[in-house]
Amino acid sequence: MRVALMTAGSRGDVAPYTGLAHGLAQAGHEVTLVTHGCFAPLVASAGVAFHPLPIDPRAELASARGRAFHQSATGVGRLVRLAHMARTLIGEMADDLLRAARSSDVLLVSSSLGPLGHTLAEGLAMPSMGVYLQPMDPTGEFPPPVIGTRSLGRAGTRLAGHTLNVAVDGIYAETARELRTRLGLAPASSRAARRSRLRDWPVLHGFSPRVVPRPRDWRRGLSIAGYWWPHVPAETELSSALRDFLADGPPPVFVGLGSATVPDPDGLSRAVVRALRAAGLRGVIQRGWSGLHASAADMLTVDEVSHAAAFPHMAAVVHHAGAGTTAAGLRAGVPTVPVPVQFDAAFWSSRLVALGTSPVSVPLRRLTAPGLASALKRATTDPSYRQRARDLATRIREEDGVGPVLAAVDRLTGP
Repeated sequence: MRVALMTAGSRGDVAPYTGLAHGLAQAGHEVTLVTHGCFAPLVASAGVAFHPLPIDPRAELASARGRAFHQSATGVGRLVRLAHMARTLIGEMADDLLRAARSSDVLLVSSSLGPLGHTLAEGLAMPSMGVYLQPMDPTGEFPPPVIGTRSLGRAGTRLAGHTLNVAVDGIYAETARELRTRLGLAPASSRAARRSRLRDWPVLHGFSPRVVPRPRDWRRGLSIAGYWWPHVPAETELSSALRDFLADGPPPVFVGLGSATVPDPDGLSRAVVRALRAAGLRGVIQRGWSGLHASAADMLTVDEVSHAAAFPHMAAVVHHAGAGTTAAGLRAGVPTVPVPVQFDAAFWSSRLVALGTSPVSVPLRRLTAPGLASALKRATTDPSYRQRARDLATRIREEDGVGPVLAAVDRLTGP
């Protein structure tokens, strides 16, 4: 079966799907991962076909629009600017998405392309389903992940989820209307298209039910599969510089903000170094898209590194609480200190604290060297955090996130 797996966004929106794509290919499917061209090397390691989409997310964040986005002082401000950016860029991907869909038998679509993927599947009369990294559908049990963690009561929280979905569909509305016309579909309002998608479209979620239990008020068709781990080739090794650094002293703390961007990389780097030293800890600083750096005997700056290979060697991990990095920390069984920067990060941070694998969340906008040092001391000196992290990691590693997706593809494409 020819399977097109479509996703867009940052590296964290792509990496988990390399593992899912590899698993589907191992089961005999002909898989094409459809995402931004800049991620071709990442996809190549998974041994599946690749269909490039235009737009380089990192270049967009470095543009004038992108700089305005990461200088926004509030989460709401970032969401508004992101919506504006996405609305102007999403149409540029439509032609390639359509070409990839026409060459496939079934579509698997991430939340970042959900409305367009559903429209393509409808127009081409193809089986399809969502494969989401976040719980996007409305529920009264927690607020929509991208707007924070404040509960508005069951009814209010569920209404907030519906309201957010309306806003998100508005981003895709123009491109979706154009696709419907090209595919010969009858015109449909955003509201009608949303109702069709939310009524019966199957969606599997790539996180553990031990981390986010399935909400009791979710509709039928919404399932939690388990984590889809990024594919890491068996021959992957840590760099010699990192191996030497690890061997030269006690376990360090890994600090990285992944694909998140920050307005003052130099100032944040200095604060991180002061915090690590105040806590008596060495540091491995990942440069990432935020441009963190440090140069000293007790600090090592790295670029791309396999989280699966590096995290188990750490005393703790400080990260931006993106869905994928949160998963990597949980899998490694080490304590974490989340530094939520944007979007769903506050949601995942709250889960880490609730699970007892993190002592506290330290939001970037309130980060100080003393505050981060205090959190790190708790995470690395109280053995309960490491024990809970290890126990949860053991259970998560036993889960098979790919199996439910394989079964669902078989149901979609069966006789």
